[in-house]
Amino acid sequence: MSAALDPRTRRLLEGPIVPTLLRLGAPNVLVMLAQAAVGLIETWFVGRLGTEALAGMSLVFPVVMLMQMTSAGAMGGGIASAIARALGARRKADADALVLHALLIAVLFGLLFMGVVLTGGRWLYASMGGTGAALEAALTYSNWVFAGAIVVWIFNSLSAVLRGTGNMAVPAIVTVGGLLVLVPLSPLLIFGWGPVRGMGIAGGAAALLAYYLLGSLILGAYLWAGKSVLRPSLRGQALRWPLFADILRVGLAGTVSTVATNLAIGITTALVGSFGTAAIAGYGTGARLEYLLVPLVFGLGAPLVAMVGTCIGAGQRERALRATWAGAALSFAMAETIGLLAAAFPHAWLSLFDADPAMQAAGAQYLRAVGPFYGFFGLGLVLYFASQGAGRLFWPVTGNVLRLAVAAIGGWLALKFGGGLLLVFLAQALALLVYGSVNAAAIAGGAWFGQVGWPRRTSALLARLHGMPGS
Repeated sequence: MSAALDPRTRRLLEGPIVPTLLRLGAPNVLVMLAQAAVGLIETWFVGRLGTEALAGMSLVFPVVMLMQMTSAGAMGGGIASAIARALGARRKADADALVLHALLIAVLFGLLFMGVVLTGGRWLYASMGGTGAALEAALTYSNWVFAGAIVVWIFNSLSAVLRGTGNMAVPAIVTVGGLLVLVPLSPLLIFGWGPVRGMGIAGGAAALLAYYLLGSLILGAYLWAGKSVLRPSLRGQALRWPLFADILRVGLAGTVSTVATNLAIGITTALVGSFGTAAIAGYGTGARLEYLLVPLVFGLGAPLVAMVGTCIGAGQRERALRATWAGAALSFAMAETIGLLAAAFPHAWLSLFDADPAMQAAGAQYLRAVGPFYGFFGLGLVLYFASQGAGRLFWPVTGNVLRLAVAAIGGWLALKFGGGLLLVFLAQALALLVYGSVNAAAIAGGAWFGQVGWPRRTSALLARLHGMPGS
């Protein structure tokens, strides 16, 4: 017999779309801002160690973000989507069982990231242009972070489990509360104080791992205390391949997309590396703002995964599409506003991290060229999250692969024919335009499940977006 609907699930199926997305997205944006602040706090403190340390951290940053985006966005989206669709279809027992399957996936992927980066880090960062003190700083930071990769994966997977139920508040509280530990701990371990000896750049990594470990313990305690919609168990539960597959078919496709995103940044870092260490630091610092958009858009994307997945599980396809376009409009507006401000005032951002003139010049060139196209990045990214909820990721992955091709080939051609940094960055801008446009065109063209009936009059469409009577 099918289970009764939980109030959170009912809200996803019946609540007014835009207010529900905003209400669920508000704590999620807060949690993502807090996670972004984790990286920015670290960068600010490491920047006090010098340009070489900042360049070293810039070399590692795309790899760390690959792990973050894979665990929280790609595989995390697969976890949230699977749980949301199970709850929408009133398969409560499957939703409970998915928690254990999600944690096993997290441990395996954490071990994979640990092994690959610890053994291949020197080659990787040298290939991206790292030399001398910058390369050694990169290796020190990287080895510390990826030695604790499993902790990062478990934290993000537990957060995804809760988001799949429509619970955005608890991950937000845990993440923001963790900042109260991280803010004093990071400088303490980096610079030392009193009897505590400074660890340099390794101290930032140690503080980061402490943050994720504490958060994982709190999230796990919440789930197993019976306070969630779910009632997970680690004992007496048979593992079932269909449940692994339900997560992996979305998560692995999302991983391809995530790899393409970070590979585009990594390749550009390597291209910029031919202009020197200061250029790497400038581009890496500027690109951090682009990465900051990921958690901001994820703030809306996570409830969109839950809403779209729950609606599709319940057979409400048209509502799933209305929610998708509402989220797309909000994300485009937010990302484009940030991009235009960054292009107009690049030094307001860059000067937070380093005062080196060469670093500032390279970073400003990047923000002025790419910032005006951030809206398309926000558009493509939120449609990727919506597609996770729908379990249809062919076009988001294709769009991201095309982005990678345009960025890599365009940047390479710019250098081959004597172009400077500006042309390399313009290739990045064009790549973002392609990414957003391909995703939007595909979904508008019926890539999920063909054309769904739409209201013909604008007033009726607005009424449907807001879930008003008459829809």
